[in-house]
Amino acid sequence: MAMSYRVAVVGATGNVGRELLNILHERNFPIETVHAVASSRSLGREVGFGDEQTLVCQNLETFDFGECDFALFSAGGEISKEYCPKAAAQGCIAIDNSSTFRVSNPDIPLVVPEVNGDVLTEWAINPDRINIIANPNCSTAQLVLPLKALHDIAPIRRVVVSTYQATSGAGKEAMDELFTQTRAVFVNDEIKKEQFTKQIAFNCIPHIDVFMEDGFTKEEWKMNVETRKILDPSVKLTATCVRVPAFIGHAEAVNVEFESEVTLQQAREALEAFDGIVYFDKRMDEGYVTQVECAGEDAVYVSRLREDITVENGLSFWCVSDNLRKGAALNAVQIAERLVADGLI
Repeated sequence: MAMSYRVAVVGATGNVGRELLNILHERNFPIETVHAVASSRSLGREVGFGDEQTLVCQNLETFDFGECDFALFSAGGEISKEYCPKAAAQGCIAIDNSSTFRVSNPDIPLVVPEVNGDVLTEWAINPDRINIIANPNCSTAQLVLPLKALHDIAPIRRVVVSTYQATSGAGKEAMDELFTQTRAVFVNDEIKKEQFTKQIAFNCIPHIDVFMEDGFTKEEWKMNVETRKILDPSVKLTATCVRVPAFIGHAEAVNVEFESEVTLQQAREALEAFDGIVYFDKRMDEGYVTQVECAGEDAVYVSRLREDITVENGLSFWCVSDNLRKGAALNAVQIAERLVADGLI
């Protein structure tokens, strides 16, 4: 008889929390019981699970993680910092979507299953393991799939990436601000800035997360350190992360320099064969995928592949993915699926 598991979704009322519940249901994850867990502010609120079932939010402060096999956290860094170790200590596997544990502890794996899922085996057999697994940043999660496909042909030396990140990456209120400001422009109302440092409607903001001493933002730093931890520490990466007036879907313009030659044909074949990537590249009107089309989809879409003749061995491409799915909720569920499939739980 197939095993089924007790699952808690922490931060169940947020953008990613609701997506976690949707994806667990869509993918028929083997669930015995599912708990929607949120802060005391959301106590008693209802969230949907599938078409039939409604879950009532339980209070995070009093929730017993000992009653669960998996806890999927998407409630922000402060909550994760306090409650992931508590859940882990109670024997529950915490899969965390915040940045808290991604690079701070080498014993906590940072996982994109299609890229480095094999690290879960090492983690599972370690008798002293910490029961926490980290989910990468949304912009990193989609980037490492095509990078891994290409890195397997020839080692990557350097990556230059510019991101075009949707407002949903900053939460529900951020999406509301885009909507409200857009309407305000049309009816000549005052533009109110609360979630973003500048007007987001009809604008792009080259500032995500906080600034660091070297002039990079924390988001740009995350992309660098996370890519190296997931893919290969020898890869050099520089990022410019930009918030754009889209609701869902992150796009990235990527330039890659390799140690040795990679032909377009080799790159195409590698991308087409890679699990989790849809390669769609027609070199004509509409022959590429944009943010609007990737919303609600699981794949990372790669388009606009071409040779970069300004360096010895260079390629450029464009990729888009739903930041709430592969960038967050889907990847967390895939980690749990991989643990189940490989008999590691």
